[in-house]
Amino acid sequence: MKKYRCIPCGHIYDPAVGDPDSGIPPGTAFEQIPDDWYCPDCGATKADFEPYDN
Repeated sequence: MKKYRCIPCGHIYDPAVGDPDSGIPPGTAFEQIPDDWYCPDCGATKADFEPYDN
């Protein structure tokens, strides 16, 4: 599964890790995250993320 980067702050969403503090379990693809989810570091919206190739 592909990782995504927050454009404003650089936070990396890694589907292998998820975002348990926001109720997103490990193994959740970015596309499956609800549209009202936001960056846990800066509060940016899901639309502020871009695909990340490491």
